Amino acid sequence: LLKKIICIDGKTMRSNKRGAGKAAHIVSAWSKEDGFCLGQKAVEEKSNEIVVIPELLDKIQIKGQTVTIDAMGTQTAIAEKIKKKRADYVLALNSLYEDVQEYFSDEEFQKRIRASGNYKKTQEKAHGQVEIREYYQTEDIKWLSQKKNWKGLSSIVMEKKTIEKDGKRRIEYRYFISSLKADIEQISRAVRGHWSIESMHWHLDVTFREDANTTLDKMAAQNLNIIRKWSLSILKPAQMTRHKLSMRKKRFVVSMRPIQYLEELLEA
Repeated sequence: LLKKIICIDGKTMRSNKRGAGKAAHIVSAWSKEDGFCLGQKAVEEKSNEIVVIPELLDKIQIKGQTVTIDAMGTQTAIAEKIKKKRADYVLALNSLYEDVQEYFSDEEFQKRIRASGNYKKTQEKAHGQVEIREYYQTEDIKWLSQKKNWKGLSSIVMEKKTIEKDGKRRIEYRYFISSLKADIEQISRAVRGHWSIESMHWHLDVTFREDANTTLDKMAAQNLNIIRKWSLSILKPAQMTRHKLSMRKKRFVVSMRPIQYLEELLEA
């Protein structure tokens, strides 16, 4: 059974503030496979994400799925909440970062992981560069001093990303803890899949120009945010012509014949 990836992350609506006031920050739960937002909560600033994430998790159905969260939300209480709701987690590291980094820096451990089959390598070409991703996962975590603090913790993960462009090479590392048992296909899907919510936030800014919108009323701004996400979920899979269109061009096509497109959508 394929677990769905539910990504949780926040985005600040930068123009939604007056004077010294703070712009609204929206924390969303985004379903990668379904391509739509399952729920959201507003906070006054990014540092409050850890307060509303448990509230957001209470409002959505996550049983049997995998929840991914960036380092801001890597908290023992959040991991416990996810497991109590009978879901799995893949959490980017903050407090355990150095311990896990040191473990994966040992070439001997990397060789063992590759030999065990808990290793995957992918290569993609995009935007004039080559991206090579290597994933390592291990259940060898008995040595982890804080293991007992993380409910359901089963494995640790490293993603090594090598970026080659214009003859130059850059290497980036990311580390995670997870309640998932060793399954490199599943863990690589979860780690890579978190980009879908970052892509959604990018479209809100670039396709819908959210950061340029100066709606000051907090509730009105949140409602507009919901409408943009809803529109994005409809537009992204839509096939309007034989040629592949950018999201901006899709918006333009719909604006030229909105009634006709709505009728086609309802008939689909």
